[in-house]
Amino acid sequence: MSTVLEATFGPRLTGSRSGPFSGFIGVPGDKSMSHRALIFGGLANGLTRIRGLLEGDDVLRTADAVRALGAQVERADSGEWTVRGAEWQAPAEPIDCANSGTGARLLMGAVAGFPIDVTFTGDASLSGRPMERVLGPLRSMGARTEGSTLPVTIRGGRLHGMHFVNEKASAQVKSAILLAGLRAEGDVVVIEPRLSRDHTENMLRAFGCDVTSEDGVISLGERRSLTATDVAIPGDPSSAAFPIVASLIVPGSQVTVRNVMVNPLRAGLFTTLQEMGADLRFVDERREGGEPVADIVATASALRGVEVPASRAPSMIDEYPILAVAAAFAQGRTVMRGLSELRVKESDRLAAVIAGLQACGVDAWDEGDDLIVEGLGGPPRGGADVQAHHDHRIAMSFLVMGLAAQKAVTVDSADMIATSFPDFTPLMRSIGGSIQ
Repeated sequence: MSTVLEATFGPRLTGSRSGPFSGFIGVPGDKSMSHRALIFGGLANGLTRIRGLLEGDDVLRTADAVRALGAQVERADSGEWTVRGAEWQAPAEPIDCANSGTGARLLMGAVAGFPIDVTFTGDASLSGRPMERVLGPLRSMGARTEGSTLPVTIRGGRLHGMHFVNEKASAQVKSAILLAGLRAEGDVVVIEPRLSRDHTENMLRAFGCDVTSEDGVISLGERRSLTATDVAIPGDPSSAAFPIVASLIVPGSQVTVRNVMVNPLRAGLFTTLQEMGADLRFVDERREGGEPVADIVATASALRGVEVPASRAPSMIDEYPILAVAAAFAQGRTVMRGLSELRVKESDRLAAVIAGLQACGVDAWDEGDDLIVEGLGGPPRGGADVQAHHDHRIAMSFLVMGLAAQKAVTVDSADMIATSFPDFTPLMRSIGGSIQ
């Protein structure tokens, strides 16, 4: 069986009991900002320079897409990327977004503003994820679409404004509407009963666009053309979560993760860990690339179970798998509410987390859209082979569990980790982790 798995999904990896962890490390550039910097640069007048771009598979697909649509996208030997914007043209071939939901949905919004036909494809996982949440609003703005899951074709141009209530608090939906709105006639307004991450608004302002955001109402103003600018991308808090949690659950550990974005709309995990009793300190707080940034010092801590409100989900939706691992080591029950969105990620993350925890000797179950984890107040048994379901965050989360569990934990596939964190394994080894 292992040969088949490795041929289909890439090599198996095993995390074994390690530590204590120590060191000063950096994590890859923020994935959300990296996608946006490439797309905005491709739409802007002039030459955009990007430092700190995440060079993971998902983002590289977006770079290829922007290039195929007519912009000049280049990487210098220094690691700096440049993008010279252009009037987008229909590509010669369909745009293959592979596993990247963010890339696909944002590009659909941007493409809709141009009088061109573009077809989007993806891998098996992305082809099963919902696209209608973006396609519906784009049709309401005047775009024509074919398909509700990938492959999807967008026939754009001649868009008009709209008022949209973003009930799901989806930053991808909001961003697609705002990107389409750059070339639409009339008011473009997104109303958010619950705030989603605001990187699009922040970056639009940096590129010279007139956008306001007040009391959950985001509006495009009169000036909607983009002017090239320099973009510095800080470390991704979703990636920082893995060494941080590893440091918290292994006795005697202390790790500093440098240059991490701490935007309040992305920092829900850090808030939750602190409520659980985690010793997390934020030092050298500053702003870079229009975003709040800090170095985060994580010291081994005795964690306790908490209740995480549904209202916090938009600020940490990608971090629930690694939070569930931390909850397994905590004393008492942790209840995470309102996680319906986890069912339509790269995998059904709610089901995958529950199955992995149970295999490692942890009581975990769902009640509707809530996840409940019965913490053990110490290391779980471990010793399991966990199915990652071709999902990078599931794979990394259970490798971290293996670093602190009583027995090693193996994930059945690991190649997809490169979509968001290409250097995950060497970085974890550099602070003392045993991943083979």
